[in-house]
Amino acid sequence: MDELDPVFHAVASYFSVLSEPTRLRIMHAICETEKTVSQIMEDIGATQTNASRHLGLMHRAGVLSRRKEGNLVYYRVADPSMVEICRTVCNRIAGSLDDKKPLRRELLRLPPAARKRAA
Repeated sequence: MDELDPVFHAVASYFSVLSEPTRLRIMHAICETEKTVSQIMEDIGATQTNASRHLGLMHRAGVLSRRKEGNLVYYRVADPSMVEICRTVCNRIAGSLDDKKPLRRELLRLPPAARKRAA
């Protein structure tokens, strides 16, 4: 298993980009078209400082790309597989939020800190 450790660490790092609700909101906001930082802020309801911090992290991770046009910075998805992963997992979770389904019961049992990390 030691030879797989670098792979497991890289995968964990890749998935950590999605480990914060604000970053999921950003992916949702720009999954179909590029947007300016201001448009993203408006879509996700974040301050410029908060949005810029998350956009920078996602850019450094290679998930987003950006381009500058005059005073505006546009962000777009650079890794389409990340959109598919987000969409698949979000649809799975959203479809399981029925009170009768086991996943909802498990999610509701998580302590708030773990629930935040699970989102």
